[in-house]
Amino acid sequence: MPRRDVVVVAASAGGIDALRKVFAGLPAEFDAAILVVLHMSATKGVALPRILDRAGPLPADAAQDGEPLRPGRIYVCVADHHLLLSDSHVRVCRGPRENGYRPAADPLFRSAARFFGPRAIGVVLSGALSDGAAGLAAIRREGGLAVVQDPDDAQYPGMPNHALEWVTADYVEPATRIGPLLGRLVTESVPDDEVVVSPEMRQEVAIVEHGPPGVGHAHPGTPSRWPCPDCNGVLWQLDDPDVLRFRCRVGHAWSGENLLDEQRAVVENALWTALRSMEDRSELSLALADRAEKRGRPMSAERFRQNTEELTSSIEVLRRLLGVQTTFAKEVSDLDA
Repeated sequence: MPRRDVVVVAASAGGIDALRKVFAGLPAEFDAAILVVLHMSATKGVALPRILDRAGPLPADAAQDGEPLRPGRIYVCVADHHLLLSDSHVRVCRGPRENGYRPAADPLFRSAARFFGPRAIGVVLSGALSDGAAGLAAIRREGGLAVVQDPDDAQYPGMPNHALEWVTADYVEPATRIGPLLGRLVTESVPDDEVVVSPEMRQEVAIVEHGPPGVGHAHPGTPSRWPCPDCNGVLWQLDDPDVLRFRCRVGHAWSGENLLDEQRAVVENALWTALRSMEDRSELSLALADRAEKRGRPMSAERFRQNTEELTSSIEVLRRLLGVQTTFAKEVSDLDA
């Protein structure tokens, strides 16, 4: 009978420490392949394979597109690329970002569910927000196992907490116990059943690997009222039984939680822009008032000063919305004095 022979691991903030602890606890004779996604910027992450290679007994290296899966090896994500699985190979591709990330956890987890079903084990470690929760739910639906780092043990409990909120985890353990646990789980046999996945999951995996289907092809889900933060296109609500999720026509995907957080950031940026614009206008009005007074035009000076007072009132409202201390300007003036 087949065994659980693929482990997919996701982490973000605080994840390097958690990954080290997990890999330090793995047995030297680990009879499964491990694939790791860690959120990183497009220009960083070069040292991650070296760090993980030194963490424990298994060799770790940056994943290469098309290389075969081999047990006892750790395949590490590459910056600005998604890491995926096919039936027997690793895929590294620049598909559309998910939850604002590339690499992202959900695409890797979905591909594991798609091709390996009950043979897959998903692991969610320290990180913020909810990436990985939808993918872990997909693994669980297809008969795989869900392992989550104990939120109390994680430096950043956001990803573990969201995973536990949306998925019935098989195991919740501190990072130091996950390595030995995985060593036991990969020795277990699973039913020799054919993996049957929904057309929607097949399509989502294909979108990340090959790009969106293009005009004239069916799009998964139904149109929503919200725009995509990445491209401003219409987001389509996906038929996911576990997690509220969205995907736009070109493939960007968001969970409801991450979309809400992104919208909050957009609103905050708009408020900061408005604050800066109003402060610029206030200073310019004040300068015009001073100039009008020096030229003996009191009515113009009064008009500009009244405009400054109105802008100051609006500035105070924006500062309160942004949580900026209204006494900050005075404190800076006192320091300068």
